[in-house]
Amino acid sequence: MAKGSKLRERRERATGYALVAPALIGVSLFLLIPVLVLAWLSFQHWDLLSPITPVGLDNWQSVLSDPEIWRSFGVTALFVLVAIPIQTALGIWLARLLTKGLPGSGLVRTILVLPWVCAPIVLGIVWRWIFEPTGVINELVGQRIEWLTTPELVFAVAVFVTVWTKVGYVTLFFMAGMSSMPKHVVEAARMDGATPLQSFWFVELPMLRPTLFFVLVTSIIEAFQTFDLVYSLAPNGGPDGASDLIAARIYAEAFTANDLGRAAVVALILFAVLVVITLVQNRYFSERTSYDR
Repeated sequence: MAKGSKLRERRERATGYALVAPALIGVSLFLLIPVLVLAWLSFQHWDLLSPITPVGLDNWQSVLSDPEIWRSFGVTALFVLVAIPIQTALGIWLARLLTKGLPGSGLVRTILVLPWVCAPIVLGIVWRWIFEPTGVINELVGQRIEWLTTPELVFAVAVFVTVWTKVGYVTLFFMAGMSSMPKHVVEAARMDGATPLQSFWFVELPMLRPTLFFVLVTSIIEAFQTFDLVYSLAPNGGPDGASDLIAARIYAEAFTANDLGRAAVVALILFAVLVVITLVQNRYFSERTSYDR
């Protein structure tokens, strides 16, 4: 019996390894190995033409002392801090409306998802046409406003277009989370005299935390990596670097300045920032989230 149970245990373990092998191979090929290559490249100088030459810590010293890099990180952090709360709040509000089964909900869902499935660079170019001095927005406003050449305005436009593009993705996940909530709990709270706001804040939102955790983690990572949408809307960082996001800075270092060593350093710093933010979110939600309903 003992020998049979050990054999069964080995078979189950082998089956488990076989099932996770494709995922492990994918993670290794598309995450671990690229990070290791970046770590190695950060100590080299390579302009894509001449041979790769070791430079020690020169790339790190150059990047860490470059105020332009840190300005890009600051712009990106502000972009995330503004866009993510708006996007999340809109997603929850729209999900609450669409889960009520109002007439036309199916059509609204389709319209919300369309921007998310379109190519970001195409959307950026279209919105650039719309916000040009002779574009649709100024025609509607009735005056000439330099949306894309004024630092404060171009940042606001970048946030608006990003939220408009991603809110459908967020809404779908919140709709799924709300649809799986036990309705009798919400009804019991309302029968006990809770207002709609109290019912949402103290009953529905806590049950929505697993979905909220997933949405925030993926949305923040995606926002920090935003490149093509904003770059096509306001190329080269916009006026005074107002839309100079860090992903665009990595692109500029690698393919405009032809310095892949510095680009690798900036990419590694961004990777470290995302890991820390994700760990903090995981710690916060793990103490406040229950997956047992």
